[in-house]
Amino acid sequence: MSNRALKYLVYFIALVLVQVLILNNVQLSGYLNPYVYVLFILILPFETPGWLLLISAFLMGLFIDVFPQGIPGVGSTLGVHITATVLMAFMRPYVLNWINPRGEYELGTVPGSKDYDFGWYFLYVLILVGIHHFVLFFIEDFSLWHFFHTFLRFILSLFFTMILVFIWEGFRYKPRIN
Repeated sequence: MSNRALKYLVYFIALVLVQVLILNNVQLSGYLNPYVYVLFILILPFETPGWLLLISAFLMGLFIDVFPQGIPGVGSTLGVHITATVLMAFMRPYVLNWINPRGEYELGTVPGSKDYDFGWYFLYVLILVGIHHFVLFFIEDFSLWHFFHTFLRFILSLFFTMILVFIWEGFRYKPRIN
C-alpha cells in the first residue's frame, strides 16, 4: 500500500472515530449537529477516480449510519448519511468543473487554500457541505411540516461544520516563510 493510500486510510478512520465518539454527542437543542466526516470527501485528490470517490463516500456514510448516535432521532435511519455523502461525492466533479479557477487542476494537488485561494476553497466547501447537509436534514425529517425548523438546523449545522473544516485547514496549511 502506498504512503498516500495509507494516509487517506488513516484520515478515513480518524474522521469516523471523531464523528461517532465526539461530535455525535454535540448538540444545541437539536439545532447544531456538526458533521466533520464530510471532510474526507473534500480532501481527496483531484485525480481520484469517480468510482473510488463514490465507494469511499458510501463506506463513510455506512460507518456513520451504523454507529449508535448520541443525539436521539439523528442518524437513526440506515441510509441517511449514505445518501447525503454519496450525493456529495457524486456532485464533487461537477462543482469542481463549475468553480475551476485555472482551466485544469494541477495533478498531485488537493483541494485546499494552500494551492488555491481562500475564496475558491470557501465556495468549494460551502457548496459541497451545503448539498450534504441539506439532503441529510430534509431526508431525516422527510416532511415539510417543520420546514423552518429543519432549515434552521441545516444553516446552523452547515455554519458549525464549515468552522471545523476551516480549523482543520488552518492546521494543514503551512505558509511559506521567505
